[in-house]
Amino acid sequence: MIVKSLEFAKEIGARNISITSGRCLPGISIPGIYTEYVHHGVLFMSVPHALLALLRQGPKYGLRLQSEFESRTGDVWPLNVGQVYTTLQRLERDGLVEATGEGERSQKRYRITSAGERELSQWLGNPPDLVPPPRDELVIKVLVALQVPGIDVHELLQVHRRHVIETMQRYTQVKAAAGEDDVPLALVVDAELFRLEAIVRWLDAADVRLKRLPSPTPTEVVDAPLEPTRPMEVSP
Repeated sequence: MIVKSLEFAKEIGARNISITSGRCLPGISIPGIYTEYVHHGVLFMSVPHALLALLRQGPKYGLRLQSEFESRTGDVWPLNVGQVYTTLQRLERDGLVEATGEGERSQKRYRITSAGERELSQWLGNPPDLVPPPRDELVIKVLVALQVPGIDVHELLQVHRRHVIETMQRYTQVKAAAGEDDVPLALVVDAELFRLEAIVRWLDAADVRLKRLPSPTPTEVVDAPLEPTRPMEVSP
Protein backbone atom coordinates (compact mmCIF):
# COMPACT_ATOMS: atom_id res chain seq x y z
CA MET A 1 0.00 0.00 0.00
CA ILE A 2 2.75 2.45 0.87
CA VAL A 3 4.38 1.82 -2.51
CA LYS A 4 1.53 3.79 -4.09
CA SER A 5 2.06 6.57 -1.59
CA LEU A 6 5.76 6.78 -2.38
CA GLU A 7 5.29 6.80 -6.17
CA PHE A 8 4.58 10.51 -6.06
CA ALA A 9 7.17 11.28 -3.38
CA LYS A 10 9.91 11.95 -5.89
CA GLU A 11 7.74 14.60 -7.55
CA ILE A 12 7.77 16.74 -4.41
CA GLY A 13 11.42 16.34 -3.39
CA ALA A 14 13.80 19.25 -3.64
CA ARG A 15 17.40 18.61 -4.54
CA ASN A 16 18.77 21.79 -3.05
CA ILE A 17 18.61 22.86 0.55
CA SER A 18 18.08 26.57 1.17
CA ILE A 19 18.30 27.89 4.67
CA THR A 20 16.31 31.11 4.68
CA SER A 21 14.42 30.90 7.97
CA GLY A 22 14.26 33.99 10.10
CA ARG A 23 15.93 31.99 12.84
CA CYS A 24 19.00 31.59 10.63
CA LEU A 25 21.39 34.12 9.19
CA PRO A 26 19.43 36.55 6.98
CA GLY A 27 20.16 36.30 3.29
CA ILE A 28 22.12 33.05 3.47
CA SER A 29 21.16 30.49 0.86
CA ILE A 30 23.12 27.26 0.80
CA PRO A 31 22.69 25.07 -2.27
CA GLY A 32 23.27 21.40 -1.53
CA ILE A 33 25.96 19.36 -3.25
CA TYR A 34 23.89 16.23 -3.64
CA THR A 35 26.08 14.80 -6.37
CA GLU A 36 24.82 11.27 -5.84
CA TYR A 37 21.24 12.23 -6.55
CA VAL A 38 21.60 14.69 -9.37
CA HIS A 39 19.86 12.49 -11.93
CA HIS A 40 17.28 10.93 -9.69
CA GLY A 41 15.75 13.67 -7.54
CA VAL A 42 15.25 11.21 -4.74
CA LEU A 43 13.71 12.52 -1.54
CA PHE A 44 16.00 12.74 1.47
CA MET A 45 13.07 12.01 3.71
CA SER A 46 9.64 10.54 3.14
CA VAL A 47 7.09 13.35 3.11
CA PRO A 48 4.16 10.90 3.38
CA HIS A 49 5.68 9.30 6.46
CA ALA A 50 6.54 12.68 7.96
CA LEU A 51 2.90 13.72 7.65
CA LEU A 52 1.81 10.42 9.19
CA ALA A 53 4.12 11.13 12.12
CA LEU A 54 2.59 14.58 12.62
CA LEU A 55 -0.92 13.15 12.45
CA ARG A 56 0.09 10.52 15.00
CA GLN A 57 0.12 13.39 17.51
CA GLY A 58 -3.50 14.25 16.70
CA PRO A 59 -5.82 15.38 13.87
CA LYS A 60 -4.66 18.44 11.94
CA TYR A 61 -5.57 20.64 9.00
CA GLY A 62 -3.37 20.86 5.92
CA LEU A 63 -1.97 24.31 6.69
CA ARG A 64 -1.04 23.21 10.19
CA LEU A 65 0.73 20.16 8.78
CA GLN A 66 2.74 22.34 6.40
CA SER A 67 3.82 24.65 9.21
CA GLU A 68 4.76 21.83 11.57
CA PHE A 69 6.58 19.90 8.83
CA GLU A 70 8.90 22.84 8.14
CA SER A 71 9.50 23.63 11.81
CA ARG A 72 10.17 20.01 12.75
CA THR A 73 12.75 19.67 9.96
CA GLY A 74 14.70 22.78 10.97
CA ASP A 75 13.05 24.96 8.29
CA VAL A 76 15.43 23.59 5.65
CA TRP A 77 12.88 21.51 3.73
CA PRO A 78 10.30 23.95 2.38
CA LEU A 79 7.02 22.22 1.56
CA ASN A 80 4.38 23.83 -0.60
CA VAL A 81 0.86 23.62 0.81
CA GLY A 82 -0.31 22.18 -2.49
CA GLN A 83 2.17 19.34 -2.06
CA VAL A 84 0.78 18.71 1.41
CA TYR A 85 -2.76 18.32 0.11
CA THR A 86 -1.60 16.16 -2.80
CA THR A 87 0.17 13.88 -0.35
CA LEU A 88 -2.85 13.76 1.95
CA GLN A 89 -5.10 12.81 -0.96
CA ARG A 90 -2.85 9.88 -1.83
CA LEU A 91 -2.61 8.80 1.79
CA GLU A 92 -6.39 8.97 2.08
CA ARG A 93 -6.76 6.94 -1.10
CA ASP A 94 -4.48 4.28 0.36
CA GLY A 95 -6.43 4.16 3.59
CA LEU A 96 -3.62 5.59 5.73
CA VAL A 97 -5.47 8.77 6.73
CA GLU A 98 -9.09 9.86 6.96
CA ALA A 99 -10.57 13.31 6.30
CA THR A 100 -13.46 14.91 8.14
CA GLY A 101 -15.35 17.97 7.03
CA GLU A 102 -17.00 19.12 3.81
CA GLY A 103 -16.24 21.77 1.23
CA GLU A 104 -12.81 23.12 0.35
CA ARG A 105 -9.73 21.09 1.17
CA SER A 106 -8.62 23.75 3.68
CA GLN A 107 -11.76 22.96 5.68
CA LYS A 108 -10.93 19.27 6.00
CA ARG A 109 -9.26 17.86 9.08
CA TYR A 110 -7.11 14.77 8.72
CA ARG A 111 -6.36 11.96 11.15
CA ILE A 112 -4.20 8.86 10.89
CA THR A 113 -5.89 5.47 10.61
CA SER A 114 -4.81 2.23 12.26
CA ALA A 115 -3.32 1.17 8.93
CA GLY A 116 -1.40 4.44 8.84
CA GLU A 117 -0.05 3.83 12.33
CA ARG A 118 1.16 0.36 11.34
CA GLU A 119 2.79 1.76 8.21
CA LEU A 120 4.53 4.51 10.18
CA SER A 121 5.87 2.04 12.76
CA GLN A 122 7.13 -0.26 10.01
CA TRP A 123 8.85 2.59 8.18
CA LEU A 124 10.55 3.87 11.34
CA GLY A 125 11.87 0.42 12.19
CA ASN A 126 13.22 -0.43 8.74
CA PRO A 127 16.84 0.65 8.07
CA PRO A 128 17.15 2.90 5.02
CA ASP A 129 18.65 1.63 1.80
CA LEU A 130 22.38 2.42 1.96
CA VAL A 131 23.27 1.00 -1.46
CA PRO A 132 25.52 3.49 -3.29
CA PRO A 133 23.69 5.34 -6.06
CA PRO A 134 24.63 4.40 -9.64
CA ARG A 135 25.71 7.92 -10.61
CA ASP A 136 27.77 10.49 -8.77
CA GLU A 137 28.33 13.66 -10.74
CA LEU A 138 31.50 14.66 -8.89
CA VAL A 139 33.09 11.23 -9.37
CA ILE A 140 32.09 11.20 -13.04
CA LYS A 141 33.65 14.65 -13.57
CA VAL A 142 36.95 13.45 -12.13
CA LEU A 143 36.91 10.27 -14.21
CA VAL A 144 36.15 12.23 -17.37
CA ALA A 145 38.86 14.79 -16.59
CA LEU A 146 41.43 11.98 -16.49
CA GLN A 147 40.70 11.29 -20.15
CA VAL A 148 40.76 14.89 -21.41
CA PRO A 149 44.16 16.11 -22.60
CA GLY A 150 45.36 19.38 -21.11
CA ILE A 151 43.15 19.19 -18.00
CA ASP A 152 44.94 19.67 -14.68
CA VAL A 153 43.06 17.11 -12.62
CA HIS A 154 44.77 18.18 -9.40
CA GLU A 155 43.65 21.78 -9.86
CA LEU A 156 40.16 20.52 -10.70
CA LEU A 157 40.05 18.61 -7.42
CA GLN A 158 41.13 21.73 -5.53
CA VAL A 159 38.40 23.82 -7.17
CA HIS A 160 35.75 21.39 -5.99
CA ARG A 161 37.40 21.14 -2.58
CA ARG A 162 37.30 24.91 -2.09
CA HIS A 163 33.64 24.97 -3.05
CA VAL A 164 32.76 22.28 -0.52
CA ILE A 165 34.77 24.01 2.21
CA GLU A 166 32.99 27.31 1.54
CA THR A 167 29.64 25.54 1.79
CA MET A 168 30.68 23.96 5.08
CA GLN A 169 31.61 27.39 6.41
CA ARG A 170 28.15 28.74 5.55
CA TYR A 171 26.48 25.84 7.34
CA THR A 172 28.69 26.46 10.35
CA GLN A 173 27.59 30.11 10.39
CA VAL A 174 23.95 29.06 10.26
CA LYS A 175 24.47 26.65 13.14
CA ALA A 176 26.22 29.30 15.22
CA ALA A 177 23.42 31.81 14.62
CA ALA A 178 20.64 29.38 15.53
CA GLY A 179 19.26 29.14 19.03
CA GLU A 180 20.57 26.45 21.36
CA ASP A 181 17.09 24.96 21.60
CA ASP A 182 16.73 24.63 17.82
CA VAL A 183 17.50 20.91 17.87
CA PRO A 184 15.98 20.03 14.45
CA LEU A 185 18.13 22.61 12.66
CA ALA A 186 21.26 21.51 14.57
CA LEU A 187 20.70 17.87 13.62
CA VAL A 188 20.15 18.74 9.96
CA VAL A 189 23.23 20.96 9.80
CA ASP A 190 25.38 18.36 11.58
CA ALA A 191 24.30 15.69 9.11
CA GLU A 192 25.12 17.95 6.19
CA LEU A 193 28.50 18.95 7.62
CA PHE A 194 29.49 15.32 8.12
CA ARG A 195 28.40 14.50 4.56
CA LEU A 196 30.38 17.41 3.13
CA GLU A 197 33.39 16.44 5.25
CA ALA A 198 33.27 13.00 3.65
CA ILE A 199 33.37 14.63 0.19
CA VAL A 200 36.46 16.64 1.21
CA ARG A 201 38.16 13.48 2.45
CA TRP A 202 37.40 11.72 -0.83
CA LEU A 203 38.80 14.64 -2.85
CA ASP A 204 41.99 14.60 -0.75
CA ALA A 205 42.34 10.82 -1.11
CA ALA A 206 41.79 11.08 -4.87
CA ASP A 207 44.44 13.79 -5.14
CA VAL A 208 47.00 11.68 -3.26
CA ARG A 209 46.21 8.60 -5.31
CA LEU A 210 46.47 10.41 -8.64
CA LYS A 211 49.79 12.02 -7.69
CA ARG A 212 51.26 8.54 -7.29
CA LEU A 213 50.44 7.63 -10.88
CA PRO A 214 53.20 7.92 -13.50
CA SER A 215 52.74 10.58 -16.15
CA PRO A 216 50.77 9.07 -19.03
CA THR A 217 52.49 8.72 -22.40
CA PRO A 218 50.39 10.33 -25.13
CA THR A 219 49.32 7.82 -27.73
CA GLU A 220 47.35 8.38 -30.88
CA VAL A 221 44.17 6.39 -31.07
CA VAL A 222 43.07 5.52 -34.59
CA ASP A 223 39.33 5.31 -34.91
CA ALA A 224 39.19 2.84 -37.78
CA PRO A 225 35.85 1.71 -39.15
CA LEU A 226 34.85 -1.79 -38.18
CA GLU A 227 34.86 -4.42 -40.91
CA PRO A 228 31.45 -5.97 -41.49
CA THR A 229 31.30 -9.53 -40.31
CA ARG A 230 30.42 -12.32 -42.66
CA PRO A 231 27.65 -14.69 -41.73
CA MET A 232 28.92 -18.06 -40.58
CA GLU A 233 28.13 -20.89 -42.92
CA VAL A 234 27.14 -24.12 -41.29
CA SER A 235 27.32 -27.36 -43.25
CA PRO A 236 24.09 -29.34 -43.18
